[in-house]
Amino acid sequence: MTEFIPVNLITGFLGSGKTTLLQRLLADPALADTAVLINEFGEVGLDHHLLERIDETMVLLKSGCLCCTIRGELSEAIKELYSKRERGLVPSFRRLVVESTGLADPFPILSTVQADPVLRHHFRLGNVITTVDAVNGLGRPESIKQVAVADRLVLTKTDIADAAAVEALIAELRILNPDAPLLIAAEEKIDAAALIGDRFRSALRAVPAPREAPHGSVHSFSLAFEGALDWTMFGIWLTMLLHRHGTAVLRVKGILNVAGTPTPVAVHGVQHLVHPPVHMAAWPEEDRRSRLVFIVDGLEREAIERSLAAFLGLPASSIATGRVLAPGDRKIANY
Repeated sequence: MTEFIPVNLITGFLGSGKTTLLQRLLADPALADTAVLINEFGEVGLDHHLLERIDETMVLLKSGCLCCTIRGELSEAIKELYSKRERGLVPSFRRLVVESTGLADPFPILSTVQADPVLRHHFRLGNVITTVDAVNGLGRPESIKQVAVADRLVLTKTDIADAAAVEALIAELRILNPDAPLLIAAEEKIDAAALIGDRFRSALRAVPAPREAPHGSVHSFSLAFEGALDWTMFGIWLTMLLHRHGTAVLRVKGILNVAGTPTPVAVHGVQHLVHPPVHMAAWPEEDRRSRLVFIVDGLEREAIERSLAAFLGLPASSIATGRVLAPGDRKIANY
């Protein structure tokens, strides 16, 4: 069976600490079999990590990481890197990390992997890690979208930010992206393997109705329903939803009780992109309801709820709604 190489994205607004985070990750031997694509070597400050220069765009680090600059289109950079790997010109790597620019919309970067017919035969989407600046907070549409699509959130500069402002920002993050593990960079040791790894976050639970979203029309909610669902009908519904409203569905994630399957199936989509479903080894808790978490921009929860109920042949009243509780423990290692 083909082992696809996961492509992980580190994103975050300008000055939010992406480069500092990347420096810490590159020093960790746990990423020895990792290739990293960045905009420029100089921005990351690799001199003290440098072991060997392979060519003008690639260096091998002491930790074993292969670090490369992006020249031109991202897809071409990934193809060139993979070609050199296959020809034995660079060390083999099992994962790829891409650092985006601070103004980047994450979606085009993620779609590159699935849209390119060559790349999708060798690579798959990994997780998205978003850095958030505790001093400046969230004020730009780009930063809000970066938070919404994240699988991991890293809060930076808390050591120089006002404590009350930090708590308020955490509350905002939990409304925008309730289930993403949150790491406080200044307070916690960064476990590179856990941060980059793509174990599926499964502890989703519905709770009372959401508070008002802090950033206009971007808000999150959850849906939960009893009974085993028809996988084909659900797939048709999700495909149609994302085809029509993909740009407004910033993220959908959940675990499903699928008819004929003893363990839950995990689903995860970002805008128009849907990751391959994952058959989980076991239910994370006694609750066997299907649970979905949505982060949307401008879409009404009631419309999605009615649509889903109609496709699954359920009365709308049977679908429980609410906001998803953030876990009390913020540490990545617990996920």
